[in-house]
Amino acid sequence: MNNPVTRITVLGGGLMGSGIAQIFAARGVEVTIYDIDAGAWTAPDTIRINLQRMQADEATIEEVVSRVVFCDRLAESVKGAQIVFECVPEQLALKQRLFCELDALCPPETILASNTSVISISEIARDVTHKQRVLGTHFWNPAFLIPLVEVIRTRWTDDVLFERTFDILAWAGKRPVRVNKDVPGFLVNRLQHALWREAIYLVEQGIADARTVDEGIRYGFGIRLPTLGPLENADMVGTDLTLAIHEYIFPHLNNATTPSPLLRQLVSEGKLGFKSGSGFQTWNDASINESRERLLNYLQRVTQQSEE
Repeated sequence: MNNPVTRITVLGGGLMGSGIAQIFAARGVEVTIYDIDAGAWTAPDTIRINLQRMQADEATIEEVVSRVVFCDRLAESVKGAQIVFECVPEQLALKQRLFCELDALCPPETILASNTSVISISEIARDVTHKQRVLGTHFWNPAFLIPLVEVIRTRWTDDVLFERTFDILAWAGKRPVRVNKDVPGFLVNRLQHALWREAIYLVEQGIADARTVDEGIRYGFGIRLPTLGPLENADMVGTDLTLAIHEYIFPHLNNATTPSPLLRQLVSEGKLGFKSGSGFQTWNDASINESRERLLNYLQRVTQQSEE
């Protein structure tokens, strides 16, 4: 497949923006990162560290980094871009304003994609004139390691541009999935936070402590999730058995539509997790670093295995 894209723009030079830039620069694409804060220009260093972790040689690292440039002028940054990935803070008004500006600056064939993790793409596109070229591309952090990208369409999204975006992401080495309706949380965050709600509830009710809940998932059904999704699992055990289990257990599961009182209490007490040294568990520098390194090493290992 020939390069379906030769130039992109990423709005926001943080971890997600740098990760997306790295993905495409590694495929030979010219990347411009737009950010209003030139002092926060850390993308080259971030990309170098990421590639060193992936054991890339120095020549490859410098070649990838050389394809990424910084610009603090929006109009200049999007010139020639075939797709623009927005990675600015999760503020609806900011995204709405930015997409209206992009719509005025970019030709109609330019794809405008938001990396928001939960905000409605339809709301972001509300005031955009050319709504058909707005869609969601939700990368997962760290973007350079996690394959999944949710591609979210609105009722206005053009079918051809939607499929083109899907193909571009697949060409870039990602594992895109189609989300055919723009709903809060899209696909995977809905699944993730349904699990988190029940996990927090189990701790709140004194059924198990936080460490036990995490271990139950990590060493139980979680260990098979990379190779066996929940619906394939339901087919494996039988939909009849799945129905019988659901009829018994669903009345006992947490179905709250507001955040957990325990979670609110932790936040009000300043127990913010890694940020403060305590949350559901207690943390210090050593345990924080161990957790992060364990995650990165695992992601790198399974990503390499999937490519072999």
